[in-house]
Parts: sequence; C-alpha cells; structure tokens
Amino acid sequence: MKRYAILLLPLLLTAGTGSLLAQSTVSPDARAVEDVLGRYKSAVERLDATGTETLFAPDSQIFESGSAEGSYANYLQHHLGPELAEFRAFRFSDYKLSVRFEGPVAIATETYRFTITPKQGEPIERQGVATSVLGKRDGRWQILSMHNSSRRPKPA
Repeated sequence: MKRYAILLLPLLLTAGTGSLLAQSTVSPDARAVEDVLGRYKSAVERLDATGTETLFAPDSQIFESGSAEGSYANYLQHHLGPELAEFRAFRFSDYKLSVRFEGPVAIATETYRFTITPKQGEPIERQGVATSVLGKRDGRWQILSMHNSSRRPKPA
C-alpha cells in the first residue's frame, strides 16, 4: 500500500499544481479582453449601457441574428438602447468565455443562456453564442466586430 502511495504522490502533486500554473499563466492581454467583455455583459444585465461606447472601436461592426446592425453607436441608438428600456431584467447564466490570439487580434467566443423579463409579458429564455474580434488601440482592447445569435433552448 505504501508503494502505491509513493507512486501516486508525485502525480497528485503535479495535478494539484497544474491548475495553479494554468491560472497564473493567463496573460495580461487575455485578462484585459475578458474585462472588456465582462464590462459589456454587466452593463446589459444592469440595463444601462452608459459608457459602453468606450468598449467598442468607433468603426466597429455589430451583427445580430442575421442582421448587420452597423457600428456599435448605431446599434446602441437604434437597437440595444431601446430594447433595454423595455426590460425589467436581463440575466445571463451558464456563461463560458474562451479567448485566443491571432497576432495582434483577440478572438473571443462566449456561450451562455439568458433570460429577459420584459416590462410587459412573460420572461423569454434563450441559448446564445457570440464571437467578438478585439484589437488593441491606444493601449487598450476594444471590440472591432461582434456577432451574436440566439435560439430557444432545446427541451431538457
């Protein structure tokens, strides 16, 4: 029995430190990209997009469920802003984010579920996915392009 414990100890020590190493090797750029997307997600959940313009490049492009929405400024004025005004609540769940870098560009994929509670009517539940392309401009990461879509969740 002692022999097995001695053989397993290095494996257990390696397994235990592997997750610590993985956590500590997240680059500052990856953290900054996660922060940009997290701030946007939080604003949507607060139903207050104030200040989110700084998260997007002025020449950004937004695509949502088969529609080209134009720049974020246009999307905010004509789509997102008016929608948020009609909601009592917007909540994300089962949120997962992955970020990878291709040269100076970050590509982020988010998967999630969300529930919208309108001011009038019943809550709406959806399963969603978003892909965002971010670039570093003037030392900070901004969203250059965002494409998101959603559908009704499959019955359990």
